[in-house]
Formats: sequence, structure tokens, C-alpha cells
Amino acid sequence: MHPTEIPRKRIALIAHDGRKELLLNWVKRHREVLVHHELMATGTTGTQVEEALGTPVRKLLSGPKGGDQQMGALIAEEQVDMLIFFWDPMAAQPHDPDVKALLRIGVLYNIAMASNETTADLLVAGLLTKPELTD
Repeated sequence: MHPTEIPRKRIALIAHDGRKELLLNWVKRHREVLVHHELMATGTTGTQVEEALGTPVRKLLSGPKGGDQQMGALIAEEQVDMLIFFWDPMAAQPHDPDVKALLRIGVLYNIAMASNETTADLLVAGLLTKPELTD
């Protein structure tokens, strides 16, 4: 299936500071697919993804300033189909309760979620071969 034939998905992209470069490299590798979907991201990540892909990204607040909570609200409002969240397991986050709440709401609303490259690759591959999996 060609990327333009895949139903548009609403894909949330988040990366902690220690994982932003990893996420940017990942989105560049998957540019051909991602540009055909509605992308949203928190703070700096959104600006960097927009520049890297040359496509609009809906930008929320940064995570520590409420962006994780905004994303959680969008998930609860069923406005997110997939969450790619490259969080840093080795760094303490001052907004850790917000991160946990975001992950909890993603599970509660049964959206596709990835926290590392391998799983994110599988989600994108699923978009290409079985788009109904993320409906």
C-alpha cells in the first residue's frame, strides 16, 4: 500500500532532551510515511520535527510546562491515534508524574504507543501494511 493510500492518522511525537536526537533521526528515516499524517508534538520537539521534515506539526507546550498534560487531554478526547514517546529512562524528570499520567491515559484509551525505535518502527510498518490496526 502506498503511503498516500493510508487513512490519515493523528500521531503524537514526544522526546525527552536526552532522546531528541534519536527521535529526529527516526522521523527522518520515516519521513515518506509521516508527512502524510497529522503530526503533533510537545514544545521544542515539535519545532525540531517540523524543521527536519519540512511539514507542519501541531505544537503544544513543552512537557514540563504542561505539554504532557495537554497531550493526555487530546488522547482522552480521542484526538490521538498513536503516541511515539522516546522518554529517557536514565534521567530524572521534574515532571515525572505528568509523564506517568500520559502513559496511563494512553493505555486507558488503548492507543498504539511506542517508547523506543524498535517498537516505533513496528508501528510505522503496521501503518503501511495493516492500517486498520491503529483504527
